[in-house]
Parts: sequence; C-alpha cells; structure tokens
Amino acid sequence: EDGVTEVLAHRSDNLRDKFVEIPCSEDYDSHKRFAGCTPRKCGRGVTDAVITREEAERIRRIAERGLSLGGSDGGASILDLHSGALSLGKHFVNLYRYFGDKIQDIFTEEDFALYRDVRQRIQQRIAQVFGISSSAMYLTKPTFFSRMNSTGAKTTHDEYWHPHVDKVTYGSFDYTSLLYLSDYSRDFGGGRFVFMDADSNKTVEPRAG
Repeated sequence: EDGVTEVLAHRSDNLRDKFVEIPCSEDYDSHKRFAGCTPRKCGRGVTDAVITREEAERIRRIAERGLSLGGSDGGASILDLHSGALSLGKHFVNLYRYFGDKIQDIFTEEDFALYRDVRQRIQQRIAQVFGISSSAMYLTKPTFFSRMNSTGAKTTHDEYWHPHVDKVTYGSFDYTSLLYLSDYSRDFGGGRFVFMDADSNKTVEPRAG
C-alpha cells in the first residue's frame, strides 16, 4: 500500500455512529441533482447500530441459500433479489425464471419481510445522517449480496478490487451502503474496504451487522 493507511473502523469497535465529513469532488455539481435527495454534504459513515448480529446471521443465511443455487467460476458471486440476477459460472441468470416455482422452497415470506425491513432501516439511517427525508430517497440498482473469495478472476465481473467511484460507475447513485455479514480476520483474511484519498488510505475492517 502506498502512503499512509489509517483505520477508520476496527473490527473490534462497536460504533454507534461515526461520520467523517469530507469535501465533495469538484465535479460533483456537474451531476444531475434532485431536491431533497441529493446530499448537501459529502462524507463517510460507519455504524453497528442498524441491525443486530442475530439479524445479520439470518440475512447471511438467506444469501447463502440463494448463492448455493449458482456461483461464479471466479472469485466474486452476486445475488440480486430485486432483479433476480445470480452468478452462474461465467454468466448471470435470472433465478426467478431459471428455477421457477422451486424458489418457494429456497426463500420464505419471512425472508423477504426481513430483507425489506433491513433495507428500510438502512435507508432511514442514511437519511438521518445526511439530514434529508427518507421518503425522498429511492432504491436504485444494482442492489445485491456479494460473496468473495481468493479464486482467480475468470471475467471482468470478478475483478472487484479496482479503485472506482460509484457515482461515476452508476450515475444514479447518490449514496452507497454496505452491510457486512461476516467478520474481518475471524471469518476471512484480507477483504478490508479502502477509501483512497490523496494523502492516505482510510480502511474499514468488516464486522457483521
């Protein structure tokens, strides 16, 4: 790693709310803005107070059941319950079309209810932190579970490690949220999330929930 690395959140930390405001990019104003939704400030937040670890375990089991139906040949697999996208080999399939009625044996109504509830809580927390109304925010795509391992990349979709800016990659994004379902250095090695700044890197050590 080049330069200085600072830890924004250790795995051992139990953070109620940590927010670091940063200057917005110079080109941010060139993007389309939506009153009441587009943030008036830019920053990074970390919290362990949105869901419980027990809920994180339940959500993880939902993801594991879905991903067990497919999986990438490379190191990164995704499951999108909204669109139905599922990694399968070197491609993607729509799990709702591909598996049809069998999906009822994989996911329950309680699973989808928990997923919706957690999604809404995340949205409400983002709105609270950035001082906007959650009703002015809308879920965009992609929205997915991801499972990553050390298997070599087979397609460009497996190359998850490249530096990127979500607002540039996905123009409809004004906010990005990550909900971790496993623990850094306990469930896996590597895999820290890195914010790359001009003078240093800021890392987040994943912690379930």
